Amino acid sequence: MKLRGRGIVITGASQGLGRAIAEACIREGAHVMLCARDAKLLEQTRVELASQASDEQQVIAQSADVRDCEAVHRLFETAAIKLPQLNGLVNNAGVYGPMGLLEEVPVEEWWRAVETNLLGVMLGCREILPIFRSQGYGKIVILSGGGATSPLPRISAYAASKAAVVRLAETLAEETTGTGIDVNAIAPGALNTRLLDEVLAGGPEKVGADFFERALQQKQHGGAPLQCGADLCVFLLSSASDGISGKLISAVWDPWTELHKHVGQLSQTDVYTLRRIVPADRGLKWE
Repeated sequence: MKLRGRGIVITGASQGLGRAIAEACIREGAHVMLCARDAKLLEQTRVELASQASDEQQVIAQSADVRDCEAVHRLFETAAIKLPQLNGLVNNAGVYGPMGLLEEVPVEEWWRAVETNLLGVMLGCREILPIFRSQGYGKIVILSGGGATSPLPRISAYAASKAAVVRLAETLAEETTGTGIDVNAIAPGALNTRLLDEVLAGGPEKVGADFFERALQQKQHGGAPLQCGADLCVFLLSSASDGISGKLISAVWDPWTELHKHVGQLSQTDVYTLRRIVPADRGLKWE
């Protein structure tokens, strides 16, 4: 029961990875506040997950658009009242946004995706950080992904915003040094969720032939297990990860179950971070 008694807020929690994270947190003894835009689906998810909780655990839900400052404020007001305590936030809500060449996609749709993926993360962090500072402890997990570490042609709003939230996590980690607060981003791997279905619906004309073919293969043969990303979230929300902050960790490729053994080294290195590569890093001697 790695999260026994801890209160966790999870956005985008009505389906897919968000739901899997919530389920894992409940299984590990946490109280959870579920958030998503679709109120009906959210309530259905709450009922189903509550049936898996013990009598002592709180499983509550409140619909909110993470882009809406007032709605996010009300979400955390409710969480602070109804959960015994607040110890963690998982910023999972996210969208791909418009697909196609930058000059061809609607500006409004592009910006709306950035608002969800970046502004939505910022607003949640802004609400919970004062609570964490006052109690001298807290955990923030931000969902990033492959779009942060390599170009993602034809899905530019997603790629740009996911890179941005990693740098936000690194920055917040610096702002909270010595406070007992840890802020990290995770890459859950290629998941078979509604986002994959959106790529397939877009077709090769929208997302490009290579990306579409990879998505098709992923759909047919299965992507990364949702449980892998959910388990990494549990680790980063638990005391086992205390002191690990400002990192982008891959659920699939990184040895995160052993990272607690390397906290001292991690805090003094740029491992698992976004950094500029200079010629010397590649053995090139350019004057």
